[in-house]
Amino acid sequence: MTTVRTRVAPSPTGDPHVGTAYVALFNLCFARKHGGQFILRIEDTDQVRSTAQSEAKILEALRWLGLNWDEGPDVGGPHGPYRQSERSALYREHAERLVESGDAFWCYLTPEELTALRAENQASGGITRIQSPYADMDPAEARRKAAGKPGVVRLRVPGEGICTVNDGLRGTIEIPWDQVDQQVLLKTDGLPTYHLANVVDDHHMGITHVLRGEEWISSAPKHLLLYKALGWTPPALTHLPLLRNPDKSKLSKRKNPTSILYYQRMGYLPEAVLNYLGRMAWSMPDEAEKFTLEQMIENFDLNRISLGGPIFDVGKLEWLNGRYIREDLDDDAFADRVVQWALNRDHLKQVIPLVRPRVNKWTDLAPMASFFLDGLVALNPEDLRGIKGLDGDDAVREALTQVSWALDAEPEWTAATIEATLRTLCEQTGHKLRTLLAPVFVAISGRKSATPLFDTMAIVGRDLSRARLRAAVDALAPMSGKEEKKWKKAFDALRASAGTEGAEE
Repeated sequence: MTTVRTRVAPSPTGDPHVGTAYVALFNLCFARKHGGQFILRIEDTDQVRSTAQSEAKILEALRWLGLNWDEGPDVGGPHGPYRQSERSALYREHAERLVESGDAFWCYLTPEELTALRAENQASGGITRIQSPYADMDPAEARRKAAGKPGVVRLRVPGEGICTVNDGLRGTIEIPWDQVDQQVLLKTDGLPTYHLANVVDDHHMGITHVLRGEEWISSAPKHLLLYKALGWTPPALTHLPLLRNPDKSKLSKRKNPTSILYYQRMGYLPEAVLNYLGRMAWSMPDEAEKFTLEQMIENFDLNRISLGGPIFDVGKLEWLNGRYIREDLDDDAFADRVVQWALNRDHLKQVIPLVRPRVNKWTDLAPMASFFLDGLVALNPEDLRGIKGLDGDDAVREALTQVSWALDAEPEWTAATIEATLRTLCEQTGHKLRTLLAPVFVAISGRKSATPLFDTMAIVGRDLSRARLRAAVDALAPMSGKEEKKWKKAFDALRASAGTEGAEE
């Protein structure tokens, strides 16, 4: 009998997402229930946005939750390496094999030509996929016509018929081939896209079951086509329902804190967060709301997953966390957890250099540094008003929102990068640095006078800083969807004109 092997494969391009933990939890439970193995793989083929810092945070967050893997980049294993950036030769080998067999082809369309093709398809109301004119050319003729333009390897996709996908929750799903793009497999830089690397790695790592988010259903035909072309047996596919905001929209950091480390920083217990994620789309046989990871593994059954969009409600998570604090922690354990959370030496050593120059006695410490232990700080809206250069509440709200968006695009989170990002934003907006920082200072600390801003934000962390900036906007007036779209459009245009926009195929 084949050993069950599952995996989670996050991309290290930002803060560790609760959706990653949700998918990791279900994969771990399925593997453990069947006596199998759970693997962590880092999908870092996006060389522009992937960072070692982000990878380290992913590992920290998953370990904090207690989601431990059998094989991975930090623990090794017989199927490594476990970072895609270290497996490039393997992907090129298989891309060349697909071209030789005729299941893929070299395509030399430029980004401008691709944009024109998409516009033509939309205007004609015909098939939605991109059809490359290079698909049916002789390779030598294609190279001659390309005249030295860089090429990519694309998957050859049937022009008609139906792809049948067998899903562990939904049964048979039928997707017409004319809705499936001729997917890029190998980019101009010689690195694979997610789709080729995903299939090659899952095969070579012996993955037997893939539990992933339902947003990947549309990619299943491409993956199944690759498995067939390479002569491999595909893993069993199960697409989990997406986590959603209370308004039923897809869970988004613009509406809900999504970083695992945000919840750690806010003082939630890891077992409570894990329990809450387990309740997303799944239930215990006795419908118990509070259960351990071990109990979830013991009772895990795919048939108990509900396809209704699970709502990630921070209020319900807080209620469950409170139950854990009250029911599971005696006084000693309570004290130990508080020390682990915020009074640990690592955290204090970051704060001490900022407060020591201002401390004359220990009782000065709490009033001066309390906002380092706060979640969302108490705000007086009047402290955000009357800033020279920001006339009116809307100007302050838009400035705070721009700061949040600019910082969100910065992969590193240090005092130096925060300062550099905000100085660049000032150059783009025409604001003086003092003007821009005045409301940010209040939003982050809840006061007009506190420790140095950039160092403070570095310690508070990206997600908590983002949450405080959003809370400051809401303290003046909650942001409407119309405002957000208007401001985001203007912000993107501003950054594009300054040459700081990002593009991804």
